[in-house]
Amino acid sequence: MPELTSRRGLLFGTAAVSAGVLLAGCTSNDSDDEPASNDQPAADDKKGKQVTIGFAGPQADHGWLNAINDNAKSRAKKYEDVTLEITEGSNDTAAQIGQIETLINKKVDVLVILPADGKALTQVGLKAMRAGIPVVNLDRIFNSPQAYRCYIGGDNFGMGLNAGHYIGEKLKDKKNAKVIELAGLDNLELTKQRTAGFDAALKNYPNIKKVARQAAEFTVESGQAKMSQLLQAQSSFDALWNHDDDQGVGALRAIEQAGRDDFLMVGGAGALSAMQAIESDNSVLKATVLYPPTMAASAIDLARALGQGKGISGLAEFEIPSSLTLYSAVVDKENVKTYLPTGFK
Repeated sequence: MPELTSRRGLLFGTAAVSAGVLLAGCTSNDSDDEPASNDQPAADDKKGKQVTIGFAGPQADHGWLNAINDNAKSRAKKYEDVTLEITEGSNDTAAQIGQIETLINKKVDVLVILPADGKALTQVGLKAMRAGIPVVNLDRIFNSPQAYRCYIGGDNFGMGLNAGHYIGEKLKDKKNAKVIELAGLDNLELTKQRTAGFDAALKNYPNIKKVARQAAEFTVESGQAKMSQLLQAQSSFDALWNHDDDQGVGALRAIEQAGRDDFLMVGGAGALSAMQAIESDNSVLKATVLYPPTMAASAIDLARALGQGKGISGLAEFEIPSSLTLYSAVVDKENVKTYLPTGFK
């Protein structure tokens, strides 16, 4: 999976509870005053003001990125009042900046941007905001909060944390348990965060030791090659966490070729192939931790609400939040049927 920097977002529940506590603390028990109601319209499925949304992402050279594009397109089609202007997509930052500038010149109402490089595209995000076009920053965050109106993305630390706790609970009664890690590209911040979360979770299980780690490249080929190296170096271990389900396809090939079935494997991201393997329960792959591409559909929802000047149903605030971080759920045999429709190819 390509680069991103996760950002801890606003937690709806915490915000709502805090608001309630503040109101209760500032209001006398004897007061007959009613709190002011929020009559701001909330976005819903009913046709409203026409909104043109510009969508700019990187090249869809990975299953997860393909799913991002598919989710954005399908969500936009749901609304009669949304016109989606989508760029071709490029991993070249200069090319993507040019595509976004074209959308700015077209005077779209809202921009949804998943940058090839958040730092490199910060300036074009600022340019859009200064031109009066609100930006929904998707997943790979800009360097400045002034470059976007709303951020929505995944939780890489949480992804590693939940993978570690899942494995930890499975092995908590095993003496001197050993785990290994098949990471993604080590030069990406997301990989560092996933590993940090995984290591943080394992600290809760003193009987478990991480004995090996290899970094692959989010591809089938690299997953197979690096997993082969791990298997050759480690004759015995109890669990494997693989950061990415695409490279996991190669890892499973290496495992099958080596004739190994003496450990459990947890994947990452939520590919359909991984969920199908979990459902079949005929391999070492027992779970995957989600990094949901449905965030692109939610980004379209947020952009539409911004374009129509509406809030979000269920929230007391007039405006949409400035930041949203998605939860990385663990999918295993117990709940895989629920999540299968969200699996990406």
